[in-house]
Amino acid sequence: MNRFSGTLLFFVFLSALMIFQSCGEGSNDVIPDVTVDFTIDLLDPEFTGLNVIGATDTIDASTNNWGFRSSGYDNNGIIIYSGPDEYYAYDRTCPHDFSENGLSVRIKIDASLAVCPECGTSYALSAYGTPLSGPGRLPLRITKPVLTAKGTSGFGTTDMVLTAFSPK
Repeated sequence: MNRFSGTLLFFVFLSALMIFQSCGEGSNDVIPDVTVDFTIDLLDPEFTGLNVIGATDTIDASTNNWGFRSSGYDNNGIIIYSGPDEYYAYDRTCPHDFSENGLSVRIKIDASLAVCPECGTSYALSAYGTPLSGPGRLPLRITKPVLTAKGTSGFGTTDMVLTAFSPK
């Protein structure tokens, strides 16, 4: 193989790599990174609803006095969604309003949808925060929490703990 064909092969490989990277699962790099670090005991009466598939709950700085660790971007909070196989934690900041207008708008929850009161975009929590309708094209910022067993209680049941951590 001569020098020209080796260089050509390198550029073809590099181009293919860039194309495949751009066709990956949608991501939201619009909302700035913030530290997310909280633990939810799924047997805590405040969060037992999350044991049902498709359930949602929201947390923010005032939840259990967790402070900024659970407040998401600009203190808008975090949405916890209970999927069929795992849990998801979404930032409550609308990516469309932030990218287009620089606004930090807290989205509302309507069953398994998150709806922006400003632009009207609806996001499907069951589909990784993908926009369903409205002008938004970016998904919600997501952090995958980890579900672990904490131990057994006196009743023989396991305390399940949901922990989300996203380094800043």
